[in-house]
Amino acid sequence: MSASRSAIVREIEDAGVIAVIRLSNGAQLRAVADALIEGGVRALEVTMTVPRAASLIAELASSLPSGVLMGAGTVLDPQTAADVIRAGARFVVSPVFRRSLIEGCHRLDIPVMPGCFTPTEILDAWEEGADLVKVFPATALGPGYIKDIRGPIPQVRLVPTGGVTRDNAGDWIRAGAVAIGVGTALVDRTAVDERRFDVITANARHFVGAVQNARGGAAVSA
Repeated sequence: MSASRSAIVREIEDAGVIAVIRLSNGAQLRAVADALIEGGVRALEVTMTVPRAASLIAELASSLPSGVLMGAGTVLDPQTAADVIRAGARFVVSPVFRRSLIEGCHRLDIPVMPGCFTPTEILDAWEEGADLVKVFPATALGPGYIKDIRGPIPQVRLVPTGGVTRDNAGDWIRAGAVAIGVGTALVDRTAVDERRFDVITANARHFVGAVQNARGGAAVSA
């Protein structure tokens, strides 16, 4: 791993919470991002399902505060990866494991987090050079799965996504996850539709605090 990629990975791990942002209206992205940042979230993943995602990433990436990472999610192929990296994404996330995607991101010196489900997929992705491995969908697995995986293959750096809730956020970290990816439990769709961005800020504080508590640090008040 290059020094640049390694530094970004450390920032993601230090952040602890990756906000997975799926919106039907891209015009709300700035307000959602501001609310998340106010709540302490430092890693934002804008998915390719958001209308005009690459353009919005470009607009947002140029104006983020120092210390906040802009990433792209639901990336399925190297060309899309190149487009979002050019737009300003500093990390790339996929729901699937594709060797060509890992190779394409690494050519541009950007870390990539492929989605895997089984132990074989996880180890294959890691050995192909994945910087982090997204365990997805984690909904049916539970935090114990992370502990079970890291028993025989402790070197993998796992980020569960899907199934991370307000109640179990810290459990994933205690089980050995290096960070958590959180979607609708954090970016509440009703709150977004009603423009109640204070709810998203409160959610962000809760998840950041849960990760800090699980790591033995000070909590952020909700």
